[in-house]
Amino acid sequence: MSADELRLDLEELRRLEGLAKRPRVLSVLANEIRAVDAKLAKEISPPAVAAASPAPVGTAAAASAGVSYVTLGSFSWDQDAEKVKIYVFLEGVDQDKVETTFKPMSVDIKFHDVKGKNYRCAIPKLNKEIVPEKCKILVKPTKIVVTLYKASKGNWLDLHFKGDKFKPSMDKEQDPMSGIMDLMKNMYEEGDEDMKRTIAKAWSDARSGKTADSVRGLP
Repeated sequence: MSADELRLDLEELRRLEGLAKRPRVLSVLANEIRAVDAKLAKEISPPAVAAASPAPVGTAAAASAGVSYVTLGSFSWDQDAEKVKIYVFLEGVDQDKVETTFKPMSVDIKFHDVKGKNYRCAIPKLNKEIVPEKCKILVKPTKIVVTLYKASKGNWLDLHFKGDKFKPSMDKEQDPMSGIMDLMKNMYEEGDEDMKRTIAKAWSDARSGKTADSVRGLP
């Protein structure tokens, strides 16, 4: 397993550890995290080099072992029925120094040597499946456009996969609107085409601020 795969596994295991509450589950996760961490340490340890040779341009994967990255957690996205576009705002990126890993349910993009730093934008688990071989990336002067082609046509309500969609939240500090949004997501996932269109429109109106106007107009 590659170092990149191990990093993604480690991130997801730590995320699960933060959600777990039962001691036995926490113990299992802790053991697995230690095991994956040890494998990753072996994977990224530099091998003995007999003779130094220049790394070819564009082979960021060969140089990624042991490299530290600044995580790009903020980006915007848009979609149509067939594809999703992610916009990462970062200047000074060289197309030849971008490393992309597209998989059916994940995206991992690394930007090497950007004004002396390395950046990474990763989505360990997407909302739905994509077609990796059709996905592409375009570097522009002030931003990077990542195009993901959906495996099946339709609207995504989020970029990220949302698990335990039927499990009610017990967090009293949670935004009250989040419960309504979760209900809409559940109805969308389980509804027919008419229901999906209705909810997609309501979701779009809510994001654009039209919902508040329409509510104020009601008797």
